[in-house]
Amino acid sequence: MADDKSKRGAADRRQVSGGEGYEVNYFARKHGISREQAEALIKRVGNDRDKLNAAAEKLKK
Repeated sequence: MADDKSKRGAADRRQVSGGEGYEVNYFARKHGISREQAEALIKRVGNDRDKLNAAAEKLKK
């Protein structure tokens, strides 16, 4: 599910938009994983930033 561009603020920041390349690149760079790994995580876990951060940490171990 893509972010709703009409809604701004904290609620919008809780999600990673898998359709936006810059967000996927940032997420991958932040966690030291490849873009492909980041895309796979978003597809598997969803776009909730907290859940994705936890899954990315487990992936690095």
